[in-house]
Amino acid sequence: MKLEALIVGSAAGGGLPQWNCACRLCRLARAGDPSVEPRSEACVAVSADHQHWLLVGASPDLHQQVSENPVLHPAGDGRGSPIFGVLLISADIDGIGGLLVLREQQPLQIFAPRAILQVLEDNSVFGVLDPTIVKRIVVRESQPFDCGFGLTSTLLPMPGKVPLYAEDPLAAEPASGEAYAALVEHEGRSILIAPACAEINQSVRETLGRGDIVLFDGTFFTDHEMIEGGLGKKSSRRMGHVPIEGPDGSLSRLADLPGRRIYFHINNTNPILLNDSPERRRVEGAGFEVAYDGMELRL
Repeated sequence: MKLEALIVGSAAGGGLPQWNCACRLCRLARAGDPSVEPRSEACVAVSADHQHWLLVGASPDLHQQVSENPVLHPAGDGRGSPIFGVLLISADIDGIGGLLVLREQQPLQIFAPRAILQVLEDNSVFGVLDPTIVKRIVVRESQPFDCGFGLTSTLLPMPGKVPLYAEDPLAAEPASGEAYAALVEHEGRSILIAPACAEINQSVRETLGRGDIVLFDGTFFTDHEMIEGGLGKKSSRRMGHVPIEGPDGSLSRLADLPGRRIYFHINNTNPILLNDSPERRRVEGAGFEVAYDGMELRL
């Protein structure tokens, strides 16, 4: 069998349309305009046999995402799921909130670095995941490990920041924190999933070069997108995301990246979500794709 990935959610936190947002893109999506496809929060399912699926990230939209993708439906009578595990690459709410959806006495494995597992341990609400049947497995960064069912994964460190709920509200700059890219492999083919990256240095470029397909941080098009739209007070970089545009942006810094490049984890304000926008034409003209919910990738 081939390595395959299903993008069950492609948007940044809040999705598109975001529940409390009336920006232009959210209004168009809410109205059913065909130029803007609605998107749920970022999550990827990966498989080597089309029968057993590993989730990378656990989006708060996970119930909807499972319902909308038949390969993730239970088969036969009674309870069961083709989802055998979850690989956590962030302790942000957008990356762990969906674990609560998986609480119905379902055997699972949760793979994560010790620091992310500690967040689960410190928050008693995650105790609904019965530890006798939901195994929490510590993963060391940069060390490949066998996930099962033909998949091997490696967590690769990325420049990042602490989750929003752990920030010091009085700090001018966020504290650096654990952020990871997930390299998932099967028989020499690989998909690299990197929804959050604060800057692109040489180490990041080398990391991204390891993926035949790269899903990369496409959160914001410009650094001051939220500020200029009157929707926030923080820049893209302040929020832990390198913007697409600019001399140090991902479009220029990753122009020569080999393999298939796909923008992923896209905020509802980002104009690349508009199918016919100049920004969409720019990224596609540079060889990048724009992820969408239900996008299927095979190697």
